[in-house]
Amino acid sequence: MNTLKFKPSLFSVICFVLISANCFAQEGHVTINQDKNIHKLLALKKELNKDEKTSDRYKIQIFNGNRAGATSAQKEYNSIYNQWRSSLEFELPKNYKIWVGSFRTRIEADRALKRIKRNFPSAFIFKPKKDKS
Repeated sequence: MNTLKFKPSLFSVICFVLISANCFAQEGHVTINQDKNIHKLLALKKELNKDEKTSDRYKIQIFNGNRAGATSAQKEYNSIYNQWRSSLEFELPKNYKIWVGSFRTRIEADRALKRIKRNFPSAFIFKPKKDKS
């Protein structure tokens, strides 16, 4: 049986190509030029996002009804879940709602809703209307 024998010249060429590929590597240098006021704008944006009433976020409503039912639902919710803040909202006439969370994306809200529906099957996702006052 005839075995393959590598010629010394072919081996030399392959080694040369592999070594030369590593020798031609380059280092880069990046310089970022940005306005000095960018940091002020980012701080202002963070302040605006703290106010949940004016932001474009999703919420989950777990209860709608009278005050006694709302406080009961809120206590039950707070005893089960602690990762999303709940709030009691009032709407005329004598209508109380429990809103949960402040989710940036619909996907985040959907994930939370899936967990919350285990204990509050009538819960749903919505986007509060902005007050024009």
